[in-house]
Amino acid sequence: MTDPRSFARVTPTSTRLLINGRVHSPSHPDATAMAVRGDVVAWLGSDEVGRAQFPDAEVQDLDGGFVAPGFVDSHIHLSATGLAISGLDLRPAGSRQQFLRLLADYAVAHPGQPIWGHGWDESTWSDDTAPRTDDLDAALGDLPAYLARVDVHSAVASSALRRLVPGLADAKGFDPQRPLTADAHHLARQTARELLTKDQLAEARVAALQALAAAGIVAVHECAGPQIGGLDDWLQISALHSGVEVIGYWGEAVSTAAQARALIAETGASGLAGDLFVDGALGSRTAWLHEPYADAPGCTGTRHIDPDTIEAHLRACTQAEVTAGFHVIGDAAVSAVVDALERVVTDLGVAAVARCGHRLEHLEMVSAEQAAKLGSWGVIASVQPNFDALWGGSDGMYAQRLGPDRGCRLNPLALLASQGVPLAFGSDAPVTGFGPWGSVRAAVRHRTPGSAVSARAAFAAATRGGWRASGVRDGVTGTLVPGAPASYSVWDADVLDVSAPRDDVQRWSTDPRSRVPALPRLDTHDPLPRCRQTVHRGAVIYG
Repeated sequence: MTDPRSFARVTPTSTRLLINGRVHSPSHPDATAMAVRGDVVAWLGSDEVGRAQFPDAEVQDLDGGFVAPGFVDSHIHLSATGLAISGLDLRPAGSRQQFLRLLADYAVAHPGQPIWGHGWDESTWSDDTAPRTDDLDAALGDLPAYLARVDVHSAVASSALRRLVPGLADAKGFDPQRPLTADAHHLARQTARELLTKDQLAEARVAALQALAAAGIVAVHECAGPQIGGLDDWLQISALHSGVEVIGYWGEAVSTAAQARALIAETGASGLAGDLFVDGALGSRTAWLHEPYADAPGCTGTRHIDPDTIEAHLRACTQAEVTAGFHVIGDAAVSAVVDALERVVTDLGVAAVARCGHRLEHLEMVSAEQAAKLGSWGVIASVQPNFDALWGGSDGMYAQRLGPDRGCRLNPLALLASQGVPLAFGSDAPVTGFGPWGSVRAAVRHRTPGSAVSARAAFAAATRGGWRASGVRDGVTGTLVPGAPASYSVWDADVLDVSAPRDDVQRWSTDPRSRVPALPRLDTHDPLPRCRQTVHRGAVIYG
């Protein structure tokens, strides 16, 4: 308990005192009260001491609520997330017939409006067959429609949209009936975005940020780039002041340090990283593999940039002291990046690479040897535990695409953590939902034995891990300790405990007697905590 004599009295207008709660603090694991002065956590302790210490403070009775540091989503696409909220959400489709019903109903409800939709996943359908162009035309007639697969690395497009895309038939990844991939997909997506009005996009961004605040998220890493939404979309996002902090990464390759510095100045991004695509996604069979897909013999995916470009980008950014990074999913893509990093480390030194905080997005197929190298070089893994929850296991999409042996070795969170690779959790929304407790539970309940991490490690990756990945390494941001930014959420949570994962990852477990702060229990059937209020740097942004 903190001695009340150790703090001076504060003015009544500058302090808020939260009492009658349960505060997650590494420095005060038994705290039931917290004082916030301006935008900083000033004190933690018990209710009675808090009332005595701050008699003139504005008092907020938490009524047993659980107070936790605000979450950070380390990989998101705000405009696309907002469009999924305000537009056509195809994730509920359990079959191609249901997909077409959802599409037709949306067209009737929005007559004459070009359609932007997201979320279909044929790997969950009984016939495992993606929609065709003719299917869309029969449902929509002469209406432009862009409908992205759940991983956003392929999409079906109506003939009306296809006719608007210059050079589509000559682009890599084109098929007249099957979903578009690679360059053809990027061209169709760009044209479809140009059909959306400025008001539609603005409303979508606001909807996404409001939903994120309501989910207890105080900051996001927007992964922007020429093939995502373009520079105008990113500049519109970066100009927003919604309360949720937006940290941007721009996915465009450079070859010199001067180019790196110029691009950072032009975009205002925090790094030339995020979705700089080395490859695609497993669900669309565009992740770049060493060996062919089990369900598509002869197909090893798509390589978007070559090893020389990867190395040049890493070298240029390292010399400019700019964070570099890539989207890597397939094992061939991971190998290409790790090999390039090794050459840059050999030439420029470990210290030069480590100080940049280079990051890899997704990093689903990584070996123990590669993880050890990445850990020694200070490379950050921005990972999505929900990928395993959705597609892992012996009967999931990974096993369908790769076979049961390869398919059960993806997203090895425990391996990365054990080799010292810093983890930051994100959703890749709209690919998966952005509820942060769902991500924490997915990491704790990993479907591959030996790949889970403890709730404590997962919670850290979802909170302070995102701040560290963005270069904030002051030791307090992302926690609730005196002197930390007052960024937190208040939750309705049921049982709190201190638990280890199901499997043998005991080295990250904790014991209740160690006075480690408890977390909500996240067993499979436990209800997830519900957000009451979100506060960022002292300002209420939700609730």
